[in-house]
Amino acid sequence: MSAQIIDGKAIAATIRGEIAAEVEEMKTKYNRVPGLAAVLVGERKDSQTYVRMKKRACAEVGITSFGYELPADVSQDELLKLVQELNANSNVHGILVQLPLPDHIDDETILGAISIEKDVDGFHPLNIGRLSMKRRDPLFVPCTPRGCIELLDRTGIEIEGKRAVVLGRSNIVGLPVAMLLLHRNATLTICHSRTKNLPDVVREADILIAAVGRAEMVKGDWIKPGAAVIDVGVNAVDDPTRKKGYRLVGDVAFAEAKEVAGYITPVPGGVGPMTIAMLLRNTLDSAKRELGMA
Repeated sequence: MSAQIIDGKAIAATIRGEIAAEVEEMKTKYNRVPGLAAVLVGERKDSQTYVRMKKRACAEVGITSFGYELPADVSQDELLKLVQELNANSNVHGILVQLPLPDHIDDETILGAISIEKDVDGFHPLNIGRLSMKRRDPLFVPCTPRGCIELLDRTGIEIEGKRAVVLGRSNIVGLPVAMLLLHRNATLTICHSRTKNLPDVVREADILIAAVGRAEMVKGDWIKPGAAVIDVGVNAVDDPTRKKGYRLVGDVAFAEAKEVAGYITPVPGGVGPMTIAMLLRNTLDSAKRELGMA
């Protein structure tokens, strides 16, 4: 029997509707709306696309977006100055510096300069540090990991007591989502390039989060029957039948895995829409906190 497809587009649309209603309520009660500042350095096409999508999503729910486009050769000091100005701007409740940054700019320095109260990406060392400790709630959780957990929750998949395997240990997805699963009382295994007998380890998972960036690495026979599979990977593979010459696939071989899993996210249309929905949610949460609504 085929797995139930977890429709990230539909779940994200529901969340955006909830956010729009709360933004309207804030506007009515306080004559204020959340504001999100997006800073783009350089002219990477993928980064430009992401920022454009975020601006469009803000407009849809009533969040004010502030856009800043800087040349690729901007100095680190100039970028820091802009971040500090945004920290001081009371109309800005979230600051997003689109990664990756050019090589001459130190990501950690820039991310560390963002006010922790406006760190809607959840990458500030203090937010990540709190996430990694018991009973220390961060102000913000990184958007993609938060979206993964939200997909599980809204699909009615229980986390507590389940065996969870996270494939990948990046600072952006793997490690934060592992911490979130641990906080929800899952029994956790983190796998990486040095993990031995990887298929056997993955096969133990009631919940699998795949975030390694390798096209269709996880095969159908790696999946425990009935498991919930959240595929974070987005990989381009050659496909001459497509107009663009390629198609997007996840880290999981979807066609095989869906015949074994109980639940699975597609790529595209699974985790991706949730990332932007969680960015909007974090921005709204920041504004609510400032107004004493949280």
